[in-house]
Amino acid sequence: MKAVQILKPKSLHIIDLEKPSVTKDNNVLVRMTAAGICGSDMGIYHGTNAAAAYPRIIGHEMVGVVENTFSSVTSLRPGDRVIVNQVTSCGHCYPCRIGRGNVCDSLAVRGVHIDGGYQEYMAVPQEDCYPLPDSISDTDAVMIEPATIAIQSCTRAELKRDDMLLIFGCGALGSSILKIARLLCDYIIVADVVDEKLEGAKSAGAAHTINVLKEDLEEKVREYTHGHGATVSIDAVCGSDSLIRLLKATGNAGRVITMGFSTSPTEINQFLITSKELDVRGSRLQNKMFGRAIELINEGKLDLTGSVSHTFPLLKAQEAFDFVDSHDPSIRKVVLTFGF
Repeated sequence: MKAVQILKPKSLHIIDLEKPSVTKDNNVLVRMTAAGICGSDMGIYHGTNAAAAYPRIIGHEMVGVVENTFSSVTSLRPGDRVIVNQVTSCGHCYPCRIGRGNVCDSLAVRGVHIDGGYQEYMAVPQEDCYPLPDSISDTDAVMIEPATIAIQSCTRAELKRDDMLLIFGCGALGSSILKIARLLCDYIIVADVVDEKLEGAKSAGAAHTINVLKEDLEEKVREYTHGHGATVSIDAVCGSDSLIRLLKATGNAGRVITMGFSTSPTEINQFLITSKELDVRGSRLQNKMFGRAIELINEGKLDLTGSVSHTFPLLKAQEAFDFVDSHDPSIRKVVLTFGF
């Protein structure tokens, strides 16, 4: 079978592997049909993702069809369409014992620490497979994983109906957060640098938008929050200065959620945190949120159609990565498809 492997930064190869077999532990064989290209995948490709180990078959937004199962499997059968959980955890360490397996002491993420979904077949445990609703295509179902990341960030933010939320960034991550946040919060401000993305955010439910190339972020947030500042800010830019900007734009007693993975130094101001008594919280991956995302789809509350802008066959992965690197303004989500 074919797979896409990052041998080292900037070195992408199509390799041949033996097709896996089901075992007692990895008891479901999934034939992959679609896998998304995420910003963290690009980080592994460029060598800027501090969590990655090389060489690595990447891809953590993984959709497929059950090909075969071990005799012990009762919850799935061949032909079932599934999305595969990217998080594996030990179940025994302190984070796991308190229900936070997404930051397990022995965390292994498919596509980052262990091989992921850019391969034609994967053998995984049945508990890591979530059946897909008939209402969603395989390509659109790739967006369920980003939705789980958004659910996690809003959960970490303890987002409530009367919060005044600021989402900084309206790319793939910010757009996913907006879709979830609007189900929980009535007043959302979105900031970005691209007017077209901001127009999309307004159509998707944002009360106000800010183009930070043309307007002062802190000043406009204070205007839109009656002088207080945001009660919750979520960083979907994850740039070198985005955290300090959100610390300034968030009001007293607010919560600031960080999601970036860069190890480069970033500016921080203790006075802003202490004087406002801000909660600054990380949000990593997702913590058993696939079921919730699928519930929202089945309830008609979460529509993931239209998010994927481009598809490339698996064997043209290099072309797909080069296209993502072009930062073409038409890009929303790029997905690799598997031709069987």
